[in-house]
Amino acid sequence: MNSWLILLSILGFVASFAISVGPVMWVLFSELFPNWIRGLAISFVGLVNSAVSFLVQLIFPWELENLGSSLTFLIYGVFAVFGLIFILMQVPETKGKSLEELEELLVK
Repeated sequence: MNSWLILLSILGFVASFAISVGPVMWVLFSELFPNWIRGLAISFVGLVNSAVSFLVQLIFPWELENLGSSLTFLIYGVFAVFGLIFILMQVPETKGKSLEELEELLVK
């Protein structure tokens, strides 16, 4: 097992998340949820985000040991591709729209 490849892959994963959905999701969710539920919804999303991060950190060593590094990172790559497809197909563009316009767009 090449330890440098694993380290670079982990750093690549963290860097990709940090420049993509990671910080943007907090702003996006503040725009997507209506005012009456925004605080509760963002708190729930934060809980889900933390739970998924915990699970990734919990099972990652097991995956490396039992599945090997290639299959482990392939799994994470597949999840990333599915996430990108979901975002491109389902998440609306919010640039230049007021919160009221977004609420009308999303509450159909």
